This record gives sequence, C-alpha cells and structure tokens, in this order.
Amino acid sequence: MTHVHFIGIGGSGLSAIARLLLESGYTVTGSDRILSPFAVDLQDAGVSVQIGHEAENIRGADWIVRSSAIPDDNPEVVAACLAGIPVFKRSDFLGQLMADKIGIAIAGTHGKTTTTAMLAWTLSELGQDPSFIVGGVLTNLGVNARAGKGKVFVIEADEYDRMFLGLKPKIEVVTNVEYDHPDCYPTPSDFQRAFQDFIHLLPADGKLVAYADDTGIASVLKEITLRGTNIVRYGIQAPKLDSKAENIHPNPMGGFSFNAHIYDEEVNVALSVPGRHNVLNALAVLCVINLLGLSIKDAAFPLSTFKGVGRRFQFCGEANEITIIDDYAHHPTEIRATLAAARACYNQRHIWAVWQPHTYSRTQSLFNEFTRSFNDADHVIVTEIYAAREEKQDYSSLQVVKSMNHPNVLFISSLQGVVDYLAAHLQPGDVLLVLSAGDADQVSTQVLTRLQESEAKDD
Repeated sequence: MTHVHFIGIGGSGLSAIARLLLESGYTVTGSDRILSPFAVDLQDAGVSVQIGHEAENIRGADWIVRSSAIPDDNPEVVAACLAGIPVFKRSDFLGQLMADKIGIAIAGTHGKTTTTAMLAWTLSELGQDPSFIVGGVLTNLGVNARAGKGKVFVIEADEYDRMFLGLKPKIEVVTNVEYDHPDCYPTPSDFQRAFQDFIHLLPADGKLVAYADDTGIASVLKEITLRGTNIVRYGIQAPKLDSKAENIHPNPMGGFSFNAHIYDEEVNVALSVPGRHNVLNALAVLCVINLLGLSIKDAAFPLSTFKGVGRRFQFCGEANEITIIDDYAHHPTEIRATLAAARACYNQRHIWAVWQPHTYSRTQSLFNEFTRSFNDADHVIVTEIYAAREEKQDYSSLQVVKSMNHPNVLFISSLQGVVDYLAAHLQPGDVLLVLSAGDADQVSTQVLTRLQESEAKDD
C-alpha cells in the first residue's frame, strides 16, 4: 500500500487531497505547525498528524506532497531529498488523480470555491457520485473532498503558485479574471497569461465555460485561438450568450431566484445561499450539467438545497439579537459582493464589517480598491495585516484606513482589541460580518461566546 506524507496537511488544499487519497486506499500521514480544523477532521478519519516539522515524520513514506508555503529547507523536505523520496507540490500531483476521469476544473479570482462545491453537491444529488476537491468544507456534506466511484472529478483550480497548470481537465469553468496574488504575479499581464496557459490545457474536444460579462475573461480570450464550439458563454448582459440568467429577484429563502436559459432549454432556479453573485455561480453549474448530458431541470432542486461552504457567508450564531457571520472575502471585489449580500438579507439592520487584510503585497497593490469597498457597511473595523506566507514588514493597514472615505471606520490593530470593542458596542439588531482569509475568524467565535454569556446572565 502506497504511503503518502503531506507537509502542511492542515491547509484547505492539502487536506482535501489527503482525504481523497485516504478514501482511495492509500496510507496517509502528515505534519503541520498547528492543528487546524482540517487536520482535526483528518485525525478523526484515522490520519496520523504530527505537530511540528521533523525529519522522522517522513519515516516509511513513498511519496511526499508539500504545501506551496513549505520552503526547500524544511527538515522533512531535506530528509526526503536525502532519502531519494519523490517530493511533489500540488501542481505536480493533482493531474495524476484526474487522468482517468472526466476532469472538471473550476477557476477564477472569485467564486471558484462556491461554484466547485455547488457542482459537487448537484452531481452527488443527481446520482453521479463524483470525486471532488474543494477549498472549503461543503455545509451539506461536512467534507472538503471525496473519492467517488463515478466518472467525474470536480476540482477547484487554484491559480496561486500556478497550481492549476498541473491539472488535466476536459471541461474548464472560468468565473472571472481580476488581478490578485501580486506575490506570485508581479503584473496583471502575468496574471492573465497564467489563465491563458490554463485554458490551453484543454484537449481538442475540451469545453471552456466562461463568464462572458467579465472584462478580464474577454482580455484573456483575445489572446487565445479556440473554436466557437469549444466555448460556452454564460452571463446576463453580453451578446451571443449560450446561457443566460433573467428575471433575477430576491426570494423568501434569503437567496435569489432566476430563470436560466441554457441553449434552448429553460429552468427556474431558487437559491437559498445569499448574494446575487451566486446566480452566476449556479448558471455556470447548469452549463456543466448540460455538457455532461444531464438534465438541467433535475439539477434545479439540488441547487435550491445547496447550503454553501464554510467561511463563505457562514452563519456562526446569534445572541442578544445580534447576528454573526464569517466570510473568507479578502479581495476588494469579494468584500463588495459579500457586503451587498448582507445588505440584501438585512436591509433594515446595522451592519458591522471587521476586515483583516491578507498579505502586505495584496494590501498595497489593491490599496485604492480596498478604500472604496465598504459602502454597504454602517461600521467598519480594520485590523493589522495578516502576513500569511510573507515576512513581517514596516507597513500598516492604518494607512488604508486613513484614506477611506467612510463615516464610521476604526483601526484596531489586535484581534483581542476588536473583540473587546465589539462586545462593548454591538446592539440588538446589529449584524457582524468578519471578513478574513487569516485567523480573524476567532473574532466571530469570541464575540459570540461573550454575547451568549451576557445573554445567560440576563436570563
């Protein structure tokens, strides 16, 4: 039995691959610097996870898979190289898993996690038993990956570190192309070229499902020669669409309903996940369902029962009539979309947005866009930057706050300071959104606990 060891197993990407291999009969072990919720779930499934990186952790391994954040001088990487054990990154490894399947790779600066999860759930409910890897936990299924017995393999195609260039897809979805990850892509042109390379992975009979209203995708496609039959264009406004959403309106479930036209077919869809942007995600899913020869009418009900992904507009709890929501938004466009969804759901309530900037490079590169992203929030709190994979720098998000033209914005550097401030100032009826790709989700947990304790004392 092949033994695969994962260095950085607690991340969303590697934990998903680890789960899929475990379900496929591999021996799986791993290590990480902390025990993340993903790592705990793997432990519960029978995976041995070591805290800290030591050479002895790789004992018995046939292959090593490492996170993009793991450096070459990591002691486990060094030990593997000395022992002649192959060391892979995700980009080297994932293509092998898709080779004998109908690979469906979903890419885009925004929306790829939710769209991948939505497709995986819909295919599961249609009896297709897909394999899938998603960058978050599906609320409906409680996992971020599965080794299915069906012929379809659905995967979130992550552009970071050019991971998606190692995939072998037969169908690709590109939700949008907007500049991000300046630590990997120095210029917007570099970023667009990566997406062009991704599209070039398609075989001659492959299909590209592209959001035609997006100017970034339009720029990418200008530089690519694809036959018209290889592209399925979806959207709302662009001319010559193959798939279109019309009559979009809020529904009682908290989401949006719409009429979907896929070529000559029409179906009514009612989503329960909030946000107008999810209409486009669902439209992309219906395009793929059609390409697979499945019924889009049968897909409408699974789409309506899709409950979302962890840390994507995730309801954390309510206490003292205060609602707390977590979201992974860390790009200006994502922040605007999330706050617009909150405003649509809670139009008459005061919305608090806590934003933890993610990486120095993104905060500086998209500085102006961030300053204009919070119009739908009544109150904004900005924390210090979460460095993630970058070294600490002499740069503060206070500079962003000083340039924000918002009537109620505060800079509170520490997460504990944010918790204390919110506990003292939140009022019944308020809605708190914590926007973070880092560790600020602990703000949600701690504020909810404080409010629940206060509520219990009042009782």
